[in-house]
Amino acid sequence: MKWNETEKKQLIIFVLTAFGLPVLMGIIMGISYYRGNDVTPFSNAQMYYPAAGVILAVLLTKEKEDVVPKKFYIGFLITTIAMILTAVISVFMPQTDWTVLGQIPLIIFTIICWILLLIEKKEVRAEFGLRFCGKKSWLYVLLFFGLYLLRFFIGCLMEGQVSMFTSIFTDPVTYVMMFSLVISFFLAFTAFFGEEYGWRYFFQPLLQKRFGLKGGVLILGVLWGLWHLPINIFYYSPDTWLISVILQIVTCISMGIFFGYGYMKTENVWVPVIMHYINNNMIVVLSGTTDIGGQVYRWIDIPLLILMNLVFIVFIFSKAYKEN
Repeated sequence: MKWNETEKKQLIIFVLTAFGLPVLMGIIMGISYYRGNDVTPFSNAQMYYPAAGVILAVLLTKEKEDVVPKKFYIGFLITTIAMILTAVISVFMPQTDWTVLGQIPLIIFTIICWILLLIEKKEVRAEFGLRFCGKKSWLYVLLFFGLYLLRFFIGCLMEGQVSMFTSIFTDPVTYVMMFSLVISFFLAFTAFFGEEYGWRYFFQPLLQKRFGLKGGVLILGVLWGLWHLPINIFYYSPDTWLISVILQIVTCISMGIFFGYGYMKTENVWVPVIMHYINNNMIVVLSGTTDIGGQVYRWIDIPLLILMNLVFIVFIFSKAYKEN
């Protein structure tokens, strides 16, 4: 099916915002990196661009009589601007620990966004994909969590480090950290909403409308992976950035299949938002560190990651992805 005129206009606005900002900010990020600065604020800010693109697309194409969650939308756009400014300011304050300081605007504006979201009318939230999770939705979140742990176990098994898996889950600290992550979600949801409101709520349905259920989600996975390019080059793995980009695309296709599956089964954007949060933050629990920058990858990591991610990739053959 072809996109209608409104969808075409919204898609242009979305692409210019979601993909244009990483290019522009990526240039500044590169300058900051080569100055030896901490580029974490750029990575944090980039997560907000997709949802900002959706919000701008809706606000700029809506009819006068359309009722939109304007308070929350404006609040999120202001949050995005605050994160961009934080990133730019970090270039001129190289001695500052931005891993910690960069969380302050994120937390403050996330709390404000919660308030603005909750005061929006229930029917308006539902109309624009903002309704909260129901009981059914949590089943898919729990399924993802179980598969995530299974993937980690498979990785430990392939590396001959099964003892690492058992030691983590026999340590009481692990469960304390997991509980802290539940609390932290409410102080950081905007970052993960920032991606998933763009990718799953807006972009996925449009791509699937044009290219089919499977084709749309696979194209999204590739584009989502390439969208990370500045982060891969200047943050995740500057020394092995090409491998990092390939690993990123594999990850985004794999996760995109399951996130897309969860979204199609529930039609609830909070499901992939929470899944995305689990995926990013369980790394802290499993690795014991918050520092995910400067990784060095091997070419063998690519087939290993594909094997690990089969637990998510197989869902492309589920009934949810069968064309009517």
